[in-house]
Order: sequence, then structure tokens, then C-alpha cells
Amino acid sequence: MEQFSPSDMKTILHSKRANMYYLEYCRVMQKDGRLLYLTEAKKENQYYNIPIANTTVLLLGTGTSITQAAMRMLSQAGVLVGFCGGGGTPLHMASEIEWLTPQSEYRPTEYLHGWLQFWFDDDKRLAAAKCFQNARIDFLDKIWTKDKDLKSEGFTTQDSMLSKAFETFHQRTENAKKQSDLLLTEAQLTKALYKFAANTMKIEDFTRQHQSTDKANDFLNHGNYLAYGLAASCLWVLGIPHGFAVMHGKTRRGALVFDLADLIKDAIVLPWAFVCAAENATEQEFRQQILQKFTDHKAMDFMFDTVKTIALQGYSSAQIEEQNL
Repeated sequence: MEQFSPSDMKTILHSKRANMYYLEYCRVMQKDGRLLYLTEAKKENQYYNIPIANTTVLLLGTGTSITQAAMRMLSQAGVLVGFCGGGGTPLHMASEIEWLTPQSEYRPTEYLHGWLQFWFDDDKRLAAAKCFQNARIDFLDKIWTKDKDLKSEGFTTQDSMLSKAFETFHQRTENAKKQSDLLLTEAQLTKALYKFAANTMKIEDFTRQHQSTDKANDFLNHGNYLAYGLAASCLWVLGIPHGFAVMHGKTRRGALVFDLADLIKDAIVLPWAFVCAAENATEQEFRQQILQKFTDHKAMDFMFDTVKTIALQGYSSAQIEEQNL
């Protein structure tokens, strides 16, 4: 089979890639120039191809192993790899805070330069955090308005309780003087969204627990980690280290991943976690639903556009480069 060069496997932009995989009880390997995962069956072993040129993130769960040759191919294709527990959570080991990232010396630098120009200024960093929060709500309003499947389940931003919560959110976000004010405002809105989703899907006595207690919480945890994978991939491609957070605090090395994942969690992960829990869906069915919605609503494109806009701060990439010469 014809061998591909690293440049050939990077022809699909990360923001346009369609696949994100969670694997368990299998062995990932390279065979005949392709990346495969092997599962053991009673009569014969089964090989399945992984289209790495169109893949952003690979999560390896319980009972998995991977060969050195496979890791080399994943690195050449620019695929992030994370080792995790069952169901995609929690992440156990990685070299870049949470993820095993491909090693490349030729990623762009202008976005990091732009990020650092404002990051050390408290006021500018707060303004960037406000941009993240406003973009998050705009995306939620857009998705809940256009997604026919969500609308059929009763998810709408026109609900009177949510309208009041959004109004309060925008007012408090605008008046916030520090990151802790934004975090409190975010927590209050998320609580309102949980209540709305639970009531809409008729799930009684729901309480958010990060430890597994019920299907809704399980699906929220699982979906959030999938969002973290997309966020980590976006930051790696743009060359911005995970520690330069604008919202979750400078003491958490991976906090910028959380900032970025928040852009899509409320709009996509939250409603579908409750819908799938009410329908008693399996973990695999939920994962397939979430990944399809990430693709349908161009979640990666939205992440890239938001980070680029904030990083460049109205300047062109060329202007940023000139300022750093």
C-alpha cells in the first residue's frame, strides 16, 4: 500500500475533521500502512480501520493498548491521544496536562503572541473572559433555535425562566469586576439550565454530581470530556498552552481547556445528556449523538473562530508578527 507523508495526512484542517473516537477492550496498531484497532472475538479477531487523516481526538479507555508504530502515525496525522477510564472519564495520563499531543515545531506562533499581549494585563484578561461568556450564550441561542431535534424535545430559549436567567447573566457579566464574579454568574446560569432541562425531560430530583449517580450525570461527565478533547485539539493546533486561562484561574495548568470547552457544553452536551437519559439510551448511543451534533453544528469551527478572534484582538496575524519582531 502507498505510504503517506506527514503533510499528506494533515490536508484536512482540524476544524473540518469529522471523527473523534473512544475505544475500549482493543489493541491499536499499525498494519500495512493503516491504523487499525483489533478486537478479540470467539471465532476470529476483528480489525477495524481508523481514518486518522479525518480524526481529531482518540480516547483510549479500559482494556486498551497501543503500539509505538501506531503512536507515530497518530502524531504524523496530528491526532491527540488521551488515556481514560471507562466511559471516557477521567483522563489518567498524558504529557501535555491532559493529552498526548503530536510533536511539531512548525505550528503557528502568531496566536500565542497575540494571546500573551493581553494575558498579563488583568483588565484585558477579564475582557477576554467576558468575550468567552458572551460567545457561549450566543452559540447556545443559535443552536437551540435552529436544531429541530432539540426544539421537538422542548428545548427553547423563549422559556420565561430562561429569558430572565439570560438577562441576569448578561447584566452581571457586563458588570463583573473580576474572574470570580464571572464564575459565580456562570454557576447560577448553569444551575438554571440544569433545572430547565430536568423539568423539560421530566427527570425528578436531579442534582449535579460529578461522581456517577445516574444516567444524566454520567452523560454530562462523558459529554464534557468529549468537549475537552475538541478544546485541547483546537489549542494545540493554534499553539496556545493550556495554562493561559482567562476564566478558570491561573493556578490550574489545564484551565484554558475548560474555558474553551464551556463554549459548547451548554449548547450541545447539556440538553442531549438529559434527552438521552430520559430515553434510557446506552453510553454508545449518547456518544454517537453528541459527536454527530458536534459535526452538524460545526463546534470545532466555532472554537477556532472564537480563539482566533480573541487572540488577534482586532489585529491581523501579520500585524501581530510585526509587533513581536
